Amino acid sequence: MKPTLLILAAGMGSRYGGIKQLDQFGPNGETIIDYSLYDAIRAGFGKVVFIIREELRNDFEEVFAPKLQGKIDYDYAIQGFQSYVPEALGQIERAKPWGTGHAMLCAWQQTDTPFAIINADDFYGLEAFELVADFLKNSTDDTEHTLIAYEVKKTLSENGTVSRGVCEVNDSGYLDVVTERTKIFPQEDKIFFEENGDLTELTPETPVSMNFWGFKPSVFPITEALFTEYAHQNYNAPKAEFYIPVVATHLIKSGAGRLRVIPNASEWFGVTYPEDKPTVQAALQKLHEAGKYPNRLW
Repeated sequence: MKPTLLILAAGMGSRYGGIKQLDQFGPNGETIIDYSLYDAIRAGFGKVVFIIREELRNDFEEVFAPKLQGKIDYDYAIQGFQSYVPEALGQIERAKPWGTGHAMLCAWQQTDTPFAIINADDFYGLEAFELVADFLKNSTDDTEHTLIAYEVKKTLSENGTVSRGVCEVNDSGYLDVVTERTKIFPQEDKIFFEENGDLTELTPETPVSMNFWGFKPSVFPITEALFTEYAHQNYNAPKAEFYIPVVATHLIKSGAGRLRVIPNASEWFGVTYPEDKPTVQAALQKLHEAGKYPNRLW
């Protein structure tokens, strides 16, 4: 059974100042999502689910449907403010989605195979898709999941701090802890994260999560239970977000699952700030020139 790819594309793009999911970066106007789709098809995925806000559906259909028809099955999952919110809490007033863990939950009905989940605005590289597809096709333990890890030195921005899930990996290659660090930056040939005004150095090879996960469908009911509890605790917090690492941490601590950390040498780059766009455009141009991608993807 071919795995499914979920794409987190419901974000507001507040720091970018626009809908970066549909912005053009490639030499022929390709979005970053185009490269993820192209690599996922090459790696053997059988379906893609775009997790989006309702108001983006027509735009996504116009951009991606002509490219995907006949190549891979596709569907949409809508991340609404009320999705999976307990009825007893009533109408929730929010200005932004509930976060990546909630987004994953919103794709439950469209997903019946092992699946990978990625950000819409990150370039991950073919090797990463091949590694996660191989794991999802061959791992027979329903409680074994995975995380594709990158070296923190390859994931920084020259235009500001970045948020990364810093990973602690045990001797067996499984994740012990993933901690969200929201202010990571280079300084004088070193890498630091800031928390409560204090600086802590990270080694350049520290594995970090770039939100490239692989899960078995058994994760959905667990995620639903966790989000129900989270919604009860945060229904008056309009900026609170329920992240995938919360689910991962629960799996590990409760013994309900484990996550194999798979390192990879793929080149990663992403878009957080408007100033990142020229860097991404130049990187994609080089990949085309090196023959990693054809002149036109579709």
